[in-house]
Amino acid sequence: MTITSNSTEIVPTAVTSDREFDDLITDVRDPKHITLSYEQVEALGRDLDELRARVVADLGEKDREYLYSVIRAQRGFEIAGRGLMYLGFFPPAWIAAVGALSVSKILDNMEIGHNVMHGQYDWMREDTYNSREFEWDTVCPADQWRHSHNYMHHTFTNILGEDRDIGYGILRMARDQKWNPYYLGNLAYATGLMLLFEWGVMLHDLEVENIVAGKRKWYDVKGLVKGMWRKAGRQVLKDYVVFPALTGPLFVPTLVGNATANLVRNVWTYSIIFCGHFPSGAQTFTSEECENETRGQWYLRQMLGSANITGSPLFHIMSGNLSHQIEHHLFPDLPASRYPEMSGEVREICERYGLPYNTGSFSHQLGSTWKKIAKLSLPNFMTRDDDDLVVTVERSKSAAA
Repeated sequence: MTITSNSTEIVPTAVTSDREFDDLITDVRDPKHITLSYEQVEALGRDLDELRARVVADLGEKDREYLYSVIRAQRGFEIAGRGLMYLGFFPPAWIAAVGALSVSKILDNMEIGHNVMHGQYDWMREDTYNSREFEWDTVCPADQWRHSHNYMHHTFTNILGEDRDIGYGILRMARDQKWNPYYLGNLAYATGLMLLFEWGVMLHDLEVENIVAGKRKWYDVKGLVKGMWRKAGRQVLKDYVVFPALTGPLFVPTLVGNATANLVRNVWTYSIIFCGHFPSGAQTFTSEECENETRGQWYLRQMLGSANITGSPLFHIMSGNLSHQIEHHLFPDLPASRYPEMSGEVREICERYGLPYNTGSFSHQLGSTWKKIAKLSLPNFMTRDDDDLVVTVERSKSAAA
């Protein structure tokens, strides 16, 4: 199998004196072509399994307290934002209220909701923060998100035709996706998805494009629609009726403030997620390439299909640590607060096998992502293919023999 990759930053192969490992080091004398044997990929898998096992064995009070500290901060920002809305006649107070509510919603969605619903804190055995019980402050029902994200996306990550997060059913995000004139609107569709991201996530499990194509019928989605109606109805009532009404004559400023906070959360969440999945170098795969994957091959797909974002500790917290998307795709059910410390070893493993570790600043990854969205709005013959790094992988022991 051949996998292509073109990362923001290609880490050179590390030199090792360990003779026992010499045979597993990739020959990268050709900087545009890396070959991994079946044994190398399986060794890579064992290395990552060992890293995971060490972190699992170390989970405890530090991780519990981290979660509680984020929850306290999120609740504090929400209380501050709701309170400041009562001073909405004064522009500085309104701006501060919107800022506090925006931070509250971002923390709730990214560092708490997303991570708790991944099962990252199920080991605590607390019903409130159990992945099957938790509900978040957004219009998408948690159970539907767990199916579309935890199962579909993290099982079939970046596999064309199986991972619907590639383009969310409305965008062209890979050259292997067949082009048609509809995709001339790629930039417009992406902008709309960004502004209304929570609603796009809610509709994700419906597979609207398959409904339009006649591949799904009403009875296939009737239960999903009922769940969406209930959850979205509660969210709309809370943000746009109840809380504005509680401020009496400040109903309109509060309504606008709540809508603005949701917009800020949508734009931020979209940007972080797209930077982790679609900048230059983040790869897609075919079903045939991923058939009968071993654990090591699954790990390799996660590494080549993801990208990180550099930033400060506060930036990582506000991103839900999805700025470490490579580590998240490798270990989706480990507490995300552990990703920064794990990233150094993951990067070292990439160096050891001569693999790219795709990382860059927020501005670079975001610009690269929007450039890709624009480029893929056009048919392939009108654009130049990227000068990709080629990673060739032997898929079986027989191929290696």
